[in-house]
Amino acid sequence: MKKLSFMILALFFGTIAFAQADQASSEKKAVDQYGNKVDIKDVTATERDGILVFESKDKDYKLWFDTRVQVDFGNYFGEQKWADPIGDGANLRRARFAVKGQITPQWYGEIDMELANGSFELKDAVVRYTGLKNFQFTVGNMKPDFSISRNTSSRYLEFMERPMVVQAFAPSRHLGIFGKYYNKYVFASASILFQEIEGQETRTFVEDNNKNYGMDEGISYVGKIVARPINELNYGIHVGGSIMWDTPKTSDEMGAYAGARYSTRNATTINRKKYLDTDDIKNTDHSLTYTVELAGHYDGLRIEGAWIGNTTYMKKDLNIDPYKFGGWYVEGGYLLLGGKQTYDSDGAKFNRVRAGRGWGDMELTLKYEFINLNDYENRGADAIYGGSADLFGAGLNFYFGKNVKIVLNYQYVNNDRYANGKGKLNVGLDAAGNPTKDFTKVVAKDGDAGVNYSMLLGRFQIAF
Repeated sequence: MKKLSFMILALFFGTIAFAQADQASSEKKAVDQYGNKVDIKDVTATERDGILVFESKDKDYKLWFDTRVQVDFGNYFGEQKWADPIGDGANLRRARFAVKGQITPQWYGEIDMELANGSFELKDAVVRYTGLKNFQFTVGNMKPDFSISRNTSSRYLEFMERPMVVQAFAPSRHLGIFGKYYNKYVFASASILFQEIEGQETRTFVEDNNKNYGMDEGISYVGKIVARPINELNYGIHVGGSIMWDTPKTSDEMGAYAGARYSTRNATTINRKKYLDTDDIKNTDHSLTYTVELAGHYDGLRIEGAWIGNTTYMKKDLNIDPYKFGGWYVEGGYLLLGGKQTYDSDGAKFNRVRAGRGWGDMELTLKYEFINLNDYENRGADAIYGGSADLFGAGLNFYFGKNVKIVLNYQYVNNDRYANGKGKLNVGLDAAGNPTKDFTKVVAKDGDAGVNYSMLLGRFQIAF
């Protein structure tokens, strides 16, 4: 037994030694694991404002990580006694991990994953050609250029959540083909979008709609142009417009009744109630979504506003007039300790602030937003009551160094009587004084129809 044990040990350590020798030999031969000859470059690792970056000496190759954690808290109060209870709580809003690489001066790749609250979701996954000056061409999964708010990174938003009208209508990440041109004074982009790629639920919709109904994946065309008559480091003006022509997608849960649906929460994610919801608008043909936006910054001041409209066209044989929805918002912030706002010319969006103190800065923010998902005037049986709402908000952002941000938001939202979450939520009292979800039965006293409430929200964020 001892001899056998010694033989096994000798064989085990001999195998390891052989493998190490073979590995050393392979390294000297400069081949990869598949036996292909490869070029070798030395890279240096550096920390750049809290980001770990690997870069070759000739700067033709660069790889870095982009990680983000956002922990949110929410307290809701002031809703009417008849309203459905709103639960306070906390969540892991984002837990993002991305690997980005400029593999050659002409080619860039990225994969970005969301791991918040224990659920996996794909964000960006792209192949990009950067070999032409001021041009980019991309294929993969990413956001199209449509809304300045949607395209601004969540790290650099003025408030914790984007405005309701942006959430409802501005396209988020889709699989597609993307191209853009930019210089100091002009930004222009065009995109062709296919289905959304998010988590397993969305993928199930795509596969089932394809398998069970033979549905096309759907397609969208998006175009955007921005003029920047003034674009300096510490001040500038952004004037933009976008349009999207969109058909139903297999990533929507619509089955054979392909259509559209527009919904949003009240600029918060901890309260999961969607008061504003058109429900499924079945048998739609296509829709047009369009926006006009104006933004600017001067030293520590940043202002941004946009109007977004949507026209949804039904199939011609139904003889139903198009539905129209929309809304707008305006918001701004001012750095109180001498900091400067910054603007990303390559992406036509706002960027990280430059703090006014060595330790960081403070920012005061204000906003107003409005959204309308109703279209019932002269509609009869074809009317849609998705609800409307306006919202007032104020906030304080605390920046610590270049990587840590603490956000405090107060918001007051006023939903109308039609904002009943597809008939699931109370919107007032009936003639007998009982809570009702049916807006036609609401007997409003002193205008008390629709859920109104306040919220205190907080976020702790780190990026590294």
